Amino acid sequence: MPFITSETSTLLLNRLSGLAAPIIAIVAVLHLLAFFWLMGWARRDLRRMAADFDQFTRELKYRSILERGSNLSDQIDAFLADIKDVLDDPSKSAERQNLWQRMKILDEERRYLQSQSFETWYTVCRTMIEAYPLAGVLGTVLAIGAGLQSGQSNAQQTIADIVRNFGDSIWSTFIGLFSAMVLMFVNSIVETKFRRLTENRLHVRETVARTKRELSIAAGARE
Repeated sequence: MPFITSETSTLLLNRLSGLAAPIIAIVAVLHLLAFFWLMGWARRDLRRMAADFDQFTRELKYRSILERGSNLSDQIDAFLADIKDVLDDPSKSAERQNLWQRMKILDEERRYLQSQSFETWYTVCRTMIEAYPLAGVLGTVLAIGAGLQSGQSNAQQTIADIVRNFGDSIWSTFIGLFSAMVLMFVNSIVETKFRRLTENRLHVRETVARTKRELSIAAGARE
């Protein structure tokens, strides 16, 4: 069975340490694109929920009217508030009947429940930011290991190889730290929006559950 020689291991370590910085940079760019992809995903889900509840509350007599282009989360909150107003007032029998009919259509699609994939991907993107400083340090460690495996009998030459490799690989640590800072900044911007989306979904589920419970009881009593 062939064994890996010292020269082969040294060459491998040198290549790995040399590739550490560009690999970290490429992964960081892909990570940044993943955040933009999640931002588009979140906006699409908000638009879909806003459109569903805009149609859901269209027949209400007293309905919140927001300015065109207003925040989608604010629109959803306003629609949910309109639904709660109807549920809190039993005298609005016609509007409650309309809500019950539209609830059947909304409950068939259940697009407001589709959140697990988004939350999973966001958790992965947020957590993996912490890996970049470690990846940068790993590149530096590989460079030091390559120097130690150089096989030089002269101690001064070995130290010179370590210093040279360390100087080349310090860029991996820099890129790792810089990538982590950039991604943390991006995450701080989108985190509030993503948390608001999660809260909107929670409020939608609670409102839909209450609407189904109270209106189904009212429909059963009429029958």
